[in-house]
Amino acid sequence: MANLSPRRPLPLLTTPHKGGRSALTCQFRCGNQCAHDVQNTSENVYFGDVVAEAVSRRGLLRAGALGALAIGAGVSAAAPAFAASGPGAEAAAQADAETLGFGHGGRGGLGFTAVRPNTDDKVTVPEGYETAPVVRWGDPVLPGAPAFDFENQTAAAQAAQFGYNNDFVAFFPLGAQRGLLWVNHEYTDENLMFRGYTNGDAATEEQIRIALAAHGGSVVEVERVGRTGQWKLVTRGRRRYNRRVTAQTPMRFTGPAAGGDLLKTSADPAGTTPVGTLNNCAGGTTPWGTVLSGEENFNQYFVNGNGVPEAQKPFLSRYGVSPTTGVPSGNRRFDRVEERFDLARHPNEVNRFGWIVEIDPFDPDSTPVKRTALGRLAHEGATTTLARDGRVVAYMGDDSRFEYVYKFVSKKRYIPGFDRHNRTLLDEGTLYVAKFTGDSPAAEIDGSGRLPADGRFDGSGQWIPLVTGDVSHVPGMTAQEVLVYTRVAADKVGATKMDRPEDVERNPVTGGVYVALTNNTNRTPAQVDEANPRPSNKHGHILEITELRDDAGATTFAWSLPLVCGDPNDPSTYFGGFDKTKVSPISCPDNVAFDAEGNLWISTDGNQLGANDGLFAMPVRGPERGHLKQFLSVPVGAETCGPFVSPDQRSVFTAIQHPGETNGATPEAPTSHWPDGGASQPRPAVVVTWHRQGRKVGS
Repeated sequence: MANLSPRRPLPLLTTPHKGGRSALTCQFRCGNQCAHDVQNTSENVYFGDVVAEAVSRRGLLRAGALGALAIGAGVSAAAPAFAASGPGAEAAAQADAETLGFGHGGRGGLGFTAVRPNTDDKVTVPEGYETAPVVRWGDPVLPGAPAFDFENQTAAAQAAQFGYNNDFVAFFPLGAQRGLLWVNHEYTDENLMFRGYTNGDAATEEQIRIALAAHGGSVVEVERVGRTGQWKLVTRGRRRYNRRVTAQTPMRFTGPAAGGDLLKTSADPAGTTPVGTLNNCAGGTTPWGTVLSGEENFNQYFVNGNGVPEAQKPFLSRYGVSPTTGVPSGNRRFDRVEERFDLARHPNEVNRFGWIVEIDPFDPDSTPVKRTALGRLAHEGATTTLARDGRVVAYMGDDSRFEYVYKFVSKKRYIPGFDRHNRTLLDEGTLYVAKFTGDSPAAEIDGSGRLPADGRFDGSGQWIPLVTGDVSHVPGMTAQEVLVYTRVAADKVGATKMDRPEDVERNPVTGGVYVALTNNTNRTPAQVDEANPRPSNKHGHILEITELRDDAGATTFAWSLPLVCGDPNDPSTYFGGFDKTKVSPISCPDNVAFDAEGNLWISTDGNQLGANDGLFAMPVRGPERGHLKQFLSVPVGAETCGPFVSPDQRSVFTAIQHPGETNGATPEAPTSHWPDGGASQPRPAVVVTWHRQGRKVGS
């Protein structure tokens, strides 16, 4: 492998920002959320304040269905590092091995040479692999859509083309040689999309309409290239499945909050027909073949927050909506073309975002559905599985500092092939929030990152019910209020404050549930606890949940931290007990996924170790458990999203969004030319990576 490239000089930062993200990313992705006060001001205890009681993690593991501990991380075989430390580390690792056993996948390790961290303006993959774009911003999606023309964009063209930025990726096979991709379009960066852009006040109305059309998601048909693991966009024929969903697509509400007063507006007095979806981050799929897309940082799109009724203002603040009169700094000014984004005129419009949206990729004429039973928050996504008795379970994270982890369990059971019945399952059930308890003495969780005496950060937990159908479990709140103001309800029941819970996924082989906790630089030494063991946590960590009897419908669980991210040389990091001289550095885990063998794949966002973000993989069991390797790195200024490993494990799809989103970058002075090279403008794109000899990816 080539030596680590020197970091390229970039334009000066205009204003300081926390973390590894640029000022542009902070402005356009989340409305400078980190620069604002923490939204969760509840007095919920940090769970380090609670010493474990009757049930230890190890006892639950032995009582239940022995899910595997897994981590996500990246590896750089180049960097020497400290070995796992702590008086009980070796014994704990051996106990895990004895308890979990070594069946199924992951025993042989991952057979690729780790990619070194770098700052190159390209996608770097291991030796023997190739990578290529599948679909890029502006590529035609609908038949008849024009070719992309950066200099002559229109809203009509964008509504028929692939949207800007791309996060969650789902793949639906159409036989062996064809398939459908669903891709979220999380947000727009007008500063990189348009020449001479300064702010929403000065933008043309056409530019604002282009941005509205660039949000949402796309369904595109793809085909395999020969017998390889490469896939490409289908550009000929009818392409009958292709579809664009935007911020202006008609939708409908279902579930207990649908039709409630908090969702009614002058344009929709029935409170049942919202318009559009915004800031779609991660997602999931259902057993009946639909997509679940999470609306995340929706708060940033609204103006005149001070114009809402007084009783509503505390709830707006809890969701990060600016309480001031006028326009928050950096606002896109969607209200200039659609007045629904002016809260002084339409105070309930903001309540119509922050949901899980269900889309049918096989029916381009279907109406997307916002499922209110899954609660309203800054949804990273929703991952479904089945409980032992056949009920549908959805796991969700609320991506903000000190927010919570949730799950929904349906009332009725999934019936294979009974589509009309299954499409109702996400409308009735119980919504829960997680509370975690550590099992080590408080004195052993001192903020240094040192493992406690038992050799691991771990404990037990419970799922606290918030609402079941029309019945609230939260004193003083109705069921509708719990679902529309879910954060407030979780505050009231004492849920555990976490370090930005993002993607939550269940391992299909082991049954373990993994939560990506990206970072939280606002956590103070007094706020550390066993599940969030470091103050000013800028690198994040992975949390694993093992539910009682391996039943996704259970209300109690064990948990552990198999990965504490950062430079392996930093003694506060932990890589599952594996030799840290042989792992890659990793920072800011964002999305997680699994291949058919149960290996964990992790994408990162906001790397604070001086290199580009990347995609990482590791086995979850056996002697290689914790041996984390970096599989690819993304271009300058980009974030790694997705990922998705194909069912035959011959292809990995990775969404690469906001390439070139660095401080001071503009179309006149771009800092990336990926993926087209030369003097081209950077374009977010989904890429596929495959082995040249047709081997399984990672094998």
